[in-house]
Amino acid sequence: MSDILWKDVINTAVEAGDKILEIYKEDFDVARKADDSPLTQADRSSHDYIIGKLKKITPHIPVFSEESDNINWDIRRGWEKYWLVDPLDGTKEFIRKNGEFTVNIALIKNYQPFFGVVVIPVQKIIYWAHKDYGSYKRNYGGKDKKLPLENEEIDLDNLRILGSRSHRSTTIEVFSSYFNDPKIVSAGSSLKFCLLAEGKADVYPRFGPTSEWDTAAGQCVLECAGGCVLDKTGLPLKYNMQDSVINSHFIALRKYDKRLFKYFKEFEI
Repeated sequence: MSDILWKDVINTAVEAGDKILEIYKEDFDVARKADDSPLTQADRSSHDYIIGKLKKITPHIPVFSEESDNINWDIRRGWEKYWLVDPLDGTKEFIRKNGEFTVNIALIKNYQPFFGVVVIPVQKIIYWAHKDYGSYKRNYGGKDKKLPLENEEIDLDNLRILGSRSHRSTTIEVFSSYFNDPKIVSAGSSLKFCLLAEGKADVYPRFGPTSEWDTAAGQCVLECAGGCVLDKTGLPLKYNMQDSVINSHFIALRKYDKRLFKYFKEFEI
């Protein structure tokens, strides 16, 4: 696939973000899915737009989106390559109008993210990554800046721990108690992976449930910037390995640190 295709996919994420913003500026209704998670018109609008564009850009590659999660495992298990999409990651942040929601598109190859784009529509920021080219950040219309912007060794005495904006839990507080007065940084959606990729935080331990579309694009951005997203076995988070789309617990690090991984691996919940 050519460089033009990657630009087309990035532009698709930006354009989907623009459609989300049209609804964000107005009053909107909130429905509930079967699992009681929120759903808005913006989720559907972004989903429909992205699906339509990806099918034109790469008609031979299947697409799996949060809003099309009824695709049977018997079909998905045969995919060696597919698009994994979260058309609006951080619906709770969207509803609260705090701006910390994203559009996520990832290309999964052989169970791992190969390409990923994360767009923050309110901030007009694009993060994108490709396993062969690296990880980048730019403002709309600006120039790419290679990530990481900084990548020195992690200092446990000045640790910056990321926690979810919408899913506060005592597990992060207990995990943080292992360290000397760490700074807790709250952020919504896949923005957390991007902050790690930029060097603005050090570690994001996740003990609560996440779905594969929540993490794939952000994981690609972080890994291509020199970071990692590991399960408790020490292996990178993988995709489409099972019927369930729920991830295992994981730790995301801007740079691998065996001490932090040891704390995470031994942490009991």
